[in-house]
Amino acid sequence: MTQLVVRKLLIDLTTPFPARWNGGDAFRSAFFSALSMSFPVGEQYFMDSVRAGLKALPEPERQRLAVEVQGFVGQEATHRRIHALFNGHLQALGFINTLEPRAAKRMQQNARLDVRMHVAATAATEHITAMFADWMFRHPEALEGCEPRLQTLWMWHAAEEAEHCSTAFDMYLALGGSHEWRVRMLRYITTMFALDITRQTIRNLWHDRSLFKWSTWTSAARLLFSKDGMIRGNRAMWRAYLAPDFHPRQQDTSASEQWLRDNSQRYALVGQTV
Repeated sequence: MTQLVVRKLLIDLTTPFPARWNGGDAFRSAFFSALSMSFPVGEQYFMDSVRAGLKALPEPERQRLAVEVQGFVGQEATHRRIHALFNGHLQALGFINTLEPRAAKRMQQNARLDVRMHVAATAATEHITAMFADWMFRHPEALEGCEPRLQTLWMWHAAEEAEHCSTAFDMYLALGGSHEWRVRMLRYITTMFALDITRQTIRNLWHDRSLFKWSTWTSAARLLFSKDGMIRGNRAMWRAYLAPDFHPRQQDTSASEQWLRDNSQRYALVGQTV
């Protein structure tokens, strides 16, 4: 069982920020803004999925995971709230979030699927976000030039994603989920996530009037497709999930743990599972 705590960020998110908030870089700003636009609806789905999964577990497993799920829900609820505030500033700048209603509609259409499928989707998405978290700690230049308060927001979120990456996975196993469907769900989630983020990033760039600028796409190539970029540099970790004996705790989370220790003055503990 993973012990999880809920943290309240001690940063100011009332002060607005510019459209190119990420170091003045149009692509990095548009891409990370698209990620943020996906979070509130996604975090709510994760919370709903693990709550439903917990209810479906037999009593011994339910008791074993109940406290961890409470911490998981607390962390995800905090992520949802913080990114809703972040997205509010984007909306004030004229950015339109088309990702959220599209994702919400898709989730509603799939609502009647077996609870194991929703938990599997959550586990797959958590693996993808844990991959990004690991990459972020290896590549702080992704937020180079960003305000310290916004750097804190993104690194805190990354650290907690790494921290709770096994909760939904363990629940899926406890529910009797198969390896075959776990792998299928990762492939499906990867495809839909990539399409959603790509569409929203392009829309963000169009609004920023930087979609057709050469500098925008050289930045995209550097961030995503360079030798150790966010996509090419995460292939091995993505493939690791396909192994029958994979478990999220096989991944090294020492960088995120170190960040939480080194930055304890930037958050307050508001709850802890014991």
